[in-house]
Amino acid sequence: MQSGLKKVISVGFTAALALTLAAWGSNHASAKTTKTTTVKVGIVGADKRIWDAVDKKVQKDHIKIKVVEFSDYNKPNSALQDGDIDLNAFQHQYFLDNWNKTHHGNLVAIGKTVLAPLAVYSQKIKGLKQLKKGDTVSVPNDPTNEGRALQLLEAAGLIKLDNKDLPTTQDIKSSPKGIKVEAIDAAQLPKSLPDVAASVINSGVAVDAKLNPEKAIYREPITKKSKPWINIIVANKKEKNKKAYKQIVKAYQTKSIAKLIKKIYKSTETPAWNYKF
Repeated sequence: MQSGLKKVISVGFTAALALTLAAWGSNHASAKTTKTTTVKVGIVGADKRIWDAVDKKVQKDHIKIKVVEFSDYNKPNSALQDGDIDLNAFQHQYFLDNWNKTHHGNLVAIGKTVLAPLAVYSQKIKGLKQLKKGDTVSVPNDPTNEGRALQLLEAAGLIKLDNKDLPTTQDIKSSPKGIKVEAIDAAQLPKSLPDVAASVINSGVAVDAKLNPEKAIYREPITKKSKPWINIIVANKKEKNKKAYKQIVKAYQTKSIAKLIKKIYKSTETPAWNYKF
């Protein structure tokens, strides 16, 4: 009787062990075969540290972010449209709208990132009031940031513009102080500082050039008019609802990333996904 009972127990234990091992093997195989989705994100400037932090957040969702760095503002959108990258994060809505229009693009914003006010830097003066007749101020030459910089100079009372949404230097009607405005490549603006009285510089370019934001002589104010200048994460329209992309946006728009942005960029950039304009 006891021998039969031992045999039953032995058979039962063996079967249970077999089931446990089978279940472990199945789970182990599943873990091994879970596919990681690699998402290439194009950036311009000093944002890699932010995206490295976002990458760590989405690893639990089996997503790997590969940062692709560009030095030219015009290339990340072309790369995205051509499928060389999956997302980009370097531009504001105004820039994207203009690019789509001029390149027959089909790119869309899927999430907000930061607001980066333009700032005026100088190695020669300590305030805009010190500008005098004949002084030159350099501004970025890409269509949207050139217009934005000129509007900043107009708001500061340095020039008067024709009424256009995106003015260029050709739309300067007059300058009460008699200054000259020169539009050059955005990446070259810091290098222009020894040769000009002042320069209106994008925040990312300023950070890359190690300019001290606390020494900017003027900063673009944040108002309701700032809404078009909020930076965005951009995707191809046909892929905008991909789950991985939504998870990346969610991971970006967190308190820890906001804290990191403030730590790295100080007053040059501010988290913008919760702004209510």
